[in-house]
Amino acid sequence: MTRKQALVLGGTVVLTTSLIGLVAYRLGLRQASTRGAAPFSTGSGADGTCVDFRDAQSRVGLTTCVSGRIVRVFTSRGGHTFLDFCADYRACPFGTVIFSSDREKFANFGTLAGRQVEIRGTVTLYQGRAEIIIHDPQQIRLAP
Repeated sequence: MTRKQALVLGGTVVLTTSLIGLVAYRLGLRQASTRGAAPFSTGSGADGTCVDFRDAQSRVGLTTCVSGRIVRVFTSRGGHTFLDFCADYRACPFGTVIFSSDREKFANFGTLAGRQVEIRGTVTLYQGRAEIIIHDPQQIRLAP
């Protein structure tokens, strides 16, 4: 085996291992967010209210309610739907995702754009941002 072939093979092994680790990490977060989640009857605050999406990072690891106005609804080529609370999702402190495997449970997402909503679920961290993975339509409620 030449040096060039060894480098290519080593790079391929590193890339493959990284991708497998990323997929396993995301699946683990998804499963963790559905296990043991308490049913919701009120918000997470002491007074039963939701926290603003800008404050969601302080609730990582907790099942809570996060509120805000959805600026954009985006569906990726892979079929995952993102409810964005900021014009630039990369700079936003909070995000939500509905994986393609859960998408058939939901009606038209487009009606949510511009609406004030409350999202209920376990707040996790993904790439340094707070996130709620939405599995069920009952996790989304139009704010009063």
